[in-house]
Amino acid sequence: MTTILISIMYFHLLIAPPNGAGVIFVEEGICPYEPLIKAVVTVESNNGRYLFNSDEGAVGWFQIRQIRVDHYNQLRGTNYKLTDFYDYDLSREMFLYYCKGRDFETVAKEWNGSGPMTKDYWRKIQKHL
Repeated sequence: MTTILISIMYFHLLIAPPNGAGVIFVEEGICPYEPLIKAVVTVESNNGRYLFNSDEGAVGWFQIRQIRVDHYNQLRGTNYKLTDFYDYDLSREMFLYYCKGRDFETVAKEWNGSGPMTKDYWRKIQKHL
């Protein structure tokens, strides 16, 4: 009886990860998107070494552009400025908002934009997963 009760108690902690690779155990504070976050930050800003891209006007760890900030503000009813996204935690929060339970590939490609270059971007991300 005790084993059944314990099994039931922990069953809710098992979820399928967004990349579709089996089942993972989730504890409070653990984010199933963490591997994707690390890969995106590596590809986008070389782990924070290049926090401003003057060619694209992108800032921060995730290389966020003004158009993304505008969209995020519209969806969330917030009033952030582009420069607010030099902050890692705020940028991470935005990134996770756009994840919305989707698989890694879809999130990465949409984070990058659209068009044929998203396939190349996804290959770069995969190297860091």
